[in-house]
Amino acid sequence: MPRTAFLFPGQGAQAVGMAGPLCQSLPAAHALFQEASAALGYDLLTVCVNGPAERINATDVSQPAIFVAGLAALEQLRATEPGAANDVVATAGLSLGEYTALVFAGALSFADGLRVVKARGEAMQAAAEATPSGMVAVIGLEVPDVEALVIEARSAGTLEVANYLCPGNTVVSGSVAAMNRLEEVCQQRGGIRATRLAVAGAFHTNLMKPADEKLAAALAGITINPPRVPVWSNVDARPHADPAEVRGLLVRQVLSPVRWEDTMRGLLAEGVERFYEIGPGRVLAGLMKRVNRKADFRNVTA
Repeated sequence: MPRTAFLFPGQGAQAVGMAGPLCQSLPAAHALFQEASAALGYDLLTVCVNGPAERINATDVSQPAIFVAGLAALEQLRATEPGAANDVVATAGLSLGEYTALVFAGALSFADGLRVVKARGEAMQAAAEATPSGMVAVIGLEVPDVEALVIEARSAGTLEVANYLCPGNTVVSGSVAAMNRLEEVCQQRGGIRATRLAVAGAFHTNLMKPADEKLAAALAGITINPPRVPVWSNVDARPHADPAEVRGLLVRQVLSPVRWEDTMRGLLAEGVERFYEIGPGRVLAGLMKRVNRKADFRNVTA
């Protein structure tokens, strides 16, 4: 059987209407949303299905929504391909998706994972509101060229590389003034494509500093178990199974760049032959096409 990895999407994969049809057809998926709603204090499924977009895109809502939707999609896979998980040799998630991966791997319970994701989303939303900031995807340039642009544009304010996603797709985060300067530089250099992302703040930079401390406090109150399969960290693009290491890396992840391309190349080098993207959207499939177009990649959507 093919060596398999389960991958889970992060913030930005959300969309109004997600999880509705799945929860109508699959009681196990609906039960996850019911449990989440009781813990969160609002009807999460109704927000996912009906929006409005402004609410589901808010960091403190989108993070629990994507987390629960990913696990609901996992229930769909278990129902349609009961043996798929038997061949999983690794799992990973993009930023927030790392928490979904940890629940799949048994390192976190659903209830504890939701509790931490709720705290993480609220802390990151508060940090974003404290400093007007955001994220910009720079398309079509290699990493050294993007890093040179960042050095030039950060004269206007904080600006850092936040996501190394795939060849030709690098995301930078920073203050509004620095992002404006970056876009100006891109235009001056001949129309380099720079696209603002629909997120509240400069995630994976030092502008999120208050959030990592609040997340550390939330993580201190839960149990992390050794995962059944290795969970690859966004921080160093390596697999980890020691609970203390996992806890520390989750805190570091808030301020550290996401090394997704390195993670995908590492999984391929380890002999992974089949990938499942489990959760809303198809972002990870698109990224993998830029890393290895021939990879066996399957989507289980929510």
